[in-house]
Amino acid sequence: MTGRKKQVTVLVVDDDQVHRYMLCSMLGEWGYRVVEADDGITAVTAVENHSYDAVLMDIRMARMDGREAFTRIQAIAPALPVILMTAYSTVESAVETIQQGAHDYLTKPLDFDRLRLALERAVDHHQVVSKKHQLEKGKTELETRIIGSSPPMAELLEMISYVAPTEATVLIHGESGTGKELVAEALHVNSERKNNPFVKVNCAALAEGLLESELFGHEKGAFTGAEKRREGKFVQADGGTLFLDEIGETSQAMQVKLLRVLQEQELQRVGGDETIGVDVRIIAATNRDLEEEVQKNNFRDDLYYRLNVVMIVVPPLRQRGEDIRQLVEHFAGKFAKKNRRNLEKITPECMDLLIRYPWPGNVRELENAIERGVILMRGTSLTERSLPLPIQNQTENNHIVDEQMPVSLFEAEKKLIIKTIEETSGNKSEAARRLGITRKTLLNKLNKYDENNG
Repeated sequence: MTGRKKQVTVLVVDDDQVHRYMLCSMLGEWGYRVVEADDGITAVTAVENHSYDAVLMDIRMARMDGREAFTRIQAIAPALPVILMTAYSTVESAVETIQQGAHDYLTKPLDFDRLRLALERAVDHHQVVSKKHQLEKGKTELETRIIGSSPPMAELLEMISYVAPTEATVLIHGESGTGKELVAEALHVNSERKNNPFVKVNCAALAEGLLESELFGHEKGAFTGAEKRREGKFVQADGGTLFLDEIGETSQAMQVKLLRVLQEQELQRVGGDETIGVDVRIIAATNRDLEEEVQKNNFRDDLYYRLNVVMIVVPPLRQRGEDIRQLVEHFAGKFAKKNRRNLEKITPECMDLLIRYPWPGNVRELENAIERGVILMRGTSLTERSLPLPIQNQTENNHIVDEQMPVSLFEAEKKLIIKTIEETSGNKSEAARRLGITRKTLLNKLNKYDENNG
């Protein structure tokens, strides 16, 4: 149990004394501070006089039912999340109340895992909303290495400023190369955990057995080559933030193990029996549509809902074209200094090509293109001649975007990738290098084209 929950107060409202006692005992065991109310009128009075982080309330009560009590509570504290409990016969009433702004509803008999998750999501949501109101009253400067001032980036940065100071678990979604790791870093450095570790794990880079050891650690002799005990990333991140990149690539078996740690905030090393408590904020990232993966039974729904307390979507570069000039200038200066090149200017023709290119590999592809350009430039100017061939050739091949509108960016990107593969005689590794993206990203995009053709 983290220290955070010991400070969280939940108002439990139920006129059934036995049921209310059972709920209060269970929430107390989970680390919540619990206040009781035996009907809707008492609950409304309690909210008028005290602050709570969440309300758990039955709908059917003799003196003022849950729907009327919710309406009055909403008028007093609009941001206070209310979770309704209802029998199947009153589900319709609960859904109506949800439409009016209630946070969630649970059917009786209660599923306690679902109750626990609903409470955690409600409390985290309340923290985010409360922090948003505080920041709107007196905004502080956001510390970040993210570059861009376009409307999509302004929205992203605002979202980070609201979410970062909270303890909410965050799921970052975005295409490959959009900068999801920078978003995770910004969430950490602007949180109260900023002086503690920020630990990164690429879930796609390790086989399942190695990933388990990497995350949870292992005991000496747990497997061949385990010559000494090793602490995992969860323990290394204790008190700080653990960034699980490419979470969508984990196996079902690993998802079960991750879910347990997230639920219990404790783990066991591979090959060990000792239970180790950890206090870690989880930030996960993926370029997959996890909701779709859940529907396909490739990703556990319970893990998805636990990760997706707050989702932050990172816009692709093609949706933030206004930022390209600023990014180009930043990367050009960075790589000129790194490679000891005397860069005096970027020619207008070069900048024009960079701005018009669709950037299937997003910011990472742009960074790679500028690094290559600076290294290969002749003289003191960055010109189109030192850019990767797909960017140079777009004057011949990509004017279709301008001359034969409407053509989607998806189709323009597809044409460019297919042409590059043809130019490399089907060598996908070479094609990926020329495009400035990874081979894995290229294969993912080709699979996507096959699905659309299907």
